[in-house]
Amino acid sequence: MGSLYYANEDEPIEIEDRALAHLKIVIATKLRRNESFTLSWVLPGRAGRETIWVHPSIPMRFIFVDTQAPAINNRWLQDMMNSANSSGGITLVEETVDVPEGKLTLH
Repeated sequence: MGSLYYANEDEPIEIEDRALAHLKIVIATKLRRNESFTLSWVLPGRAGRETIWVHPSIPMRFIFVDTQAPAINNRWLQDMMNSANSSGGITLVEETVDVPEGKLTLH
């Protein structure tokens, strides 16, 4: 489980390493363009959701448990980028997995 430290908060936002790796790419891309946006997620183990405002002037730190970076799922990355470019901002969603054509087996 990775950690995202936002602003000067002592408590990290805990996000699974694979999701955090994809999120880091999207956030870095948006901030490199000097774009602000919101980031939302469902609160694990509790009711509700949380949203933060991400701005280039607000410090962020990404900490990963795994020493190796995961393989990047371009479809999931594109889904996150599309949400980042929407008026609702990034919503952290489950990974989208493409099934190669002809590989789907029905039983």
